[in-house]
Amino acid sequence: MDSRETISTTPEPAPIKTTPAGTSAPKKSDRSLVGSLAWKAIGDWISQIFAWVSLLIVVRLLSPADFGLVAMAMILVPYLRCVGDFGILRVIVNFPDLTEDQVAQLNTFSLLAGITCFAIASALAHPIALFFRTPRLVMVIIVACSALVPWGFRAVSEGLLNKEIRFRLLSIFDAVNAIVAAAITLSMAYFGFGYWALVMGNLVGISLRAILIVATRPHRFAMPRISEIRKPLLFGWHVAVSLVAMNSYQTLDNVTVGRTLGQTSLGFYGMAWTLANVPLEKITSLVTTVIPSYLALVQKQPAELRRYVRTLSEAMSLITFPATVGLGLVARELIPVALGHKWDSAVVPLEILSIYAAVRSMVALLPKVLTAIGNPRFVMWSDLLAVVILPCAFYAGSHWGTAGVAMGWVAAYPLVAIPLYWKTFSSIGMKTGEYIRALRPAIDGTLVMTGLVLLLKWTMPQTLPMAVRLVIEVAVGVIAYTGALLVLHRERITAFVQLAKSFRRKKNS
Repeated sequence: MDSRETISTTPEPAPIKTTPAGTSAPKKSDRSLVGSLAWKAIGDWISQIFAWVSLLIVVRLLSPADFGLVAMAMILVPYLRCVGDFGILRVIVNFPDLTEDQVAQLNTFSLLAGITCFAIASALAHPIALFFRTPRLVMVIIVACSALVPWGFRAVSEGLLNKEIRFRLLSIFDAVNAIVAAAITLSMAYFGFGYWALVMGNLVGISLRAILIVATRPHRFAMPRISEIRKPLLFGWHVAVSLVAMNSYQTLDNVTVGRTLGQTSLGFYGMAWTLANVPLEKITSLVTTVIPSYLALVQKQPAELRRYVRTLSEAMSLITFPATVGLGLVARELIPVALGHKWDSAVVPLEILSIYAAVRSMVALLPKVLTAIGNPRFVMWSDLLAVVILPCAFYAGSHWGTAGVAMGWVAAYPLVAIPLYWKTFSSIGMKTGEYIRALRPAIDGTLVMTGLVLLLKWTMPQTLPMAVRLVIEVAVGVIAYTGALLVLHRERITAFVQLAKSFRRKKNS
C-alpha cells in the first residue's frame, strides 16, 4: 500500500451518478467515490456487529446505573474532543495549497490542543462530580478524557489520509478499534469491573486507532507561527465551534435527564438514544468522513454539488428511513427480547427518538456541503442557535420524564434544520421540489411499511411469544417496504442497482 510522506494531489472526480440500465458504466471518479463509500460501509458494519454483540452481552452484566454513570462522565468528552481536534482534519482536506511547513505547524498545534483539553478535563472533573452529586465521577472523567491526547495527535495524519482518499485503510483501522474496544469491554465486564469496562474499552480503542493512523501517515512537527497559519486556523475555529455547539445540544439532553431525573433514568434514556441512532450513525459516519473529501474537490461547481446532494440524500433515505422508523415500530418487542425486561423503561423514549433520527439522517449532509464551499461560519451560527433552542425544549419536556425529553428533539429540531436547508439550497441553486422528489421513494416505502406493521400489531394475537411477534413484524416490515419500492419506484431502484453492478464489474475486470 502506498505510504507517501507528502501531501498528494488527487485528480478531481465528478460526482456520483445513478446510471440507468443500458447506459455506460460510471467514470473512474464515480467508482472512486462508490468504492470509498463501500469500504467505509464494510468497515463500519464489521465494527457495528462487534459493538452489537458486545452491547447485548454487557447490558446483562452491568446495571443501568453503570451506563448512567459513564454517560455522566462522557458528557465533557465531545466538547473537548472538538477543541482538541480544532477542525484541523477538515482544514487539511479543504485547503489544497497548504505547504509542508504549514502542515507541520498544524500538527504541533493539534497535539498541544489535545494536551490542553485533557488538562481542562482534569481540572473540571471535581466540579462536574459535585454537579451530579456523584463523587465516583472524578476519576472516571480523568481516565475517560485521557483519550483526548491521542485524539489531537492523530488529526493531521488522518486529514492527510482523507485527502489522499485512503478510506480502505481507515476502515480497517476503525474495525480494529471496534474489535479491540469490544473485547476489552466484555472481558472487564465479565470479571466484575463494572462501569470501568465501558471506560477502558473506549480509551484503548481510540488510542490504538490513533497509533495506527500516525504510524501509517506520519508527519513532522514545527513550532506554530500564527501569522502563517491564520487563515486555516480561522476556518478550523469555525468548524470547532460548530462541533462544540452541536455536541452541546446533543449531550444537554443527557445533562437534563441526569440532573432532573437521576442516574437510573439517564441509563434508560441513554440506551434508548444509542439504539435509536444505531441505524443512523453508520450512515452519517459516511457523510462526516468520506463525503467531505469529495465535496472539497467540486466546491466551485454548483451543478455537481446539487447532484451530490440529490443522489446522496436519496441513497441515505432509502436506508435510514425504514431502519429508524422500523426500530421505533418494533421497540415494544425488541427491548424485552434483546435486553431483558429490566430495560422496559427505554421503550417509549426509543419510539420517539426514532422519529428524530429519521429527520437527522437527512440534515447531516447539509453542514458538510456548506463547509466544503467555504461557509463554515453559517454552520457555526446555526449550531449556536441550536444550543439556545434545544435545551429549553429538553427542560420543558423533562416534566414528563424521559419521554418528554425525547419529544423535545422532535418538537424543536426542525427549527434548527430549516435554516440549514435554506442556506444550502440557496448556495448551490437547488429547488425544494427537486430535493423532495429524491426522497419520495423512501418516504412512500416507509409509509406503506408503517401502515402494514401497525395493522399487524393490532390484529396479531397477544398470546404469541414476544420473540415470535418481533420476527413476524420485522419480516412484514421488510417485505412491505421492498414491495412498495418495486411497485412505486422501480426505475429509481433499478438505477441504483445498475450503479452497484457496474462498479463491481469494473472492480473484478
